[in-house]
Amino acid sequence: MATHFFVTGTDTDAGKTYCSAALLRGLVANGVRCAALKPIASGVDAAGHNTDAKALAAVTGQTVHAVNPICFTLPTAPHLAAQAQGDSLSLAQLDAVLVATKPEPACELTLVEGAGGWLLPLNAQQYLADWVIAQQWPVLLVVGVKLGCLNHSLLTVRELRRAGVPLLGYIANVLDPEMHYLAETLQDLQSRLQLPCLATLPYAPQGPTDAQCAALAQTFLQNFNGS
Repeated sequence: MATHFFVTGTDTDAGKTYCSAALLRGLVANGVRCAALKPIASGVDAAGHNTDAKALAAVTGQTVHAVNPICFTLPTAPHLAAQAQGDSLSLAQLDAVLVATKPEPACELTLVEGAGGWLLPLNAQQYLADWVIAQQWPVLLVVGVKLGCLNHSLLTVRELRRAGVPLLGYIANVLDPEMHYLAETLQDLQSRLQLPCLATLPYAPQGPTDAQCAALAQTFLQNFNGS
């Protein structure tokens, strides 16, 4: 059976998709058969597709709809985008998505990417985190390394631990290459989070290298198999 894990971030622009695509690239290069699922997304391109979902689908070979079954046009918080379209979101919908998008039997790993941060609202009472907690999926955190990331990452990890989900570690995704005290911030993250750092991805608008993706995947597999 395929095994799922969840990718969340410290903020909306932390780089979840950038890091997820890099990890998938590395897993595929390591011979792991993967699928991606971004169940909820908002904001589309001229073709009506979410660009994050397209980036994941390009790595796994899935259709964009298979990766992202629930997509809203407006580039805003999904529950607000849903309301604007006269629609709604719920845990029941996500459960149905999980059944409908069951991966092929040959699939070994399914990366499930969230939207926004960990406490993304679905409606007035429910959060995307509630779904992940119910599934008891291990969680990988993407830390967008910029000013303020220490606070954002510590708050997120505190809530993840309170929820009792298994933690695989974090990826430090450098968003600001000219950040003051970058090296010191990375060291501070390591000492304060008390989690495995699977990789530090340097600022690279052209994307990470094949070697960086492969190294990330190898470290991920070591932590995933030991979780």
